Amino acid sequence: MHGENVTILVVDDEPDVTELLAYTFRQQGWRVVTAHSGEEALRQLKQCSVDVAVLDITMPGMDGFELYRQMRRLPECEHTAVLFLTARSDEIDQIVGLELGADDYVVKPVSPRVLVARVSSLLRRVRSVRTETIVAPEVLRVGDMELRRANYSARIGGRELFFAKKEFELLALLAANPGRVFTREELLRLLWGEMQVVTPRTVDVHVAKIRAKLRDRAHLIETVKGVGYRFRTFASSTPATTSLSPNG
Repeated sequence: MHGENVTILVVDDEPDVTELLAYTFRQQGWRVVTAHSGEEALRQLKQCSVDVAVLDITMPGMDGFELYRQMRRLPECEHTAVLFLTARSDEIDQIVGLELGADDYVVKPVSPRVLVARVSSLLRRVRSVRTETIVAPEVLRVGDMELRRANYSARIGGRELFFAKKEFELLALLAANPGRVFTREELLRLLWGEMQVVTPRTVDVHVAKIRAKLRDRAHLIETVKGVGYRFRTFASSTPATTSLSPNG
């Protein structure tokens, strides 16, 4: 996606890296702002609207994961997509990043062409979410459950629950469409877009985490064997597992 209305934030403690990435992104016609620490990045984020933030993980002081957590508390970053960039290829890094709700994850070294393609994919998702708001309205009420997108929280019968970004988006999407069956592939496309490091198993992991937080309401997210998931209506919210085919 080319255009002057796009702003990319690059955060890395190595000046050579930030300069190279900034040059690469500016070649696409994108506006680029840079920071060499988490603290500097937060100051930048409060001053301008950023479409995609490319964050190095292993920075001294505030690392990329902590920067991401603090970003999500800023109203200015509600629709900012995040791509983690790191030299560490450990699987645990990917798991932590995805559980936090990161939008993509790239391991250095990566070619400029590949990185531009990944950021372009995130930009398409950002624009889609801003225009269509696919996950949920600001406040969604279903039965006695109230979901609030501003702080990724839910209130059920007076009990306050908090979710990671992707957990909340998954719960909100299902709750906003009670009774509709979503396949794992559909959920991946809607919530993770073209991100290449996630698999259908990622959806199952996030559903398990949501159910654990819902506790006695865990059955509201119903497994449709061999297909995916749906949100049960409160009128029929007895625990159940449904199969749509004899082979499910």
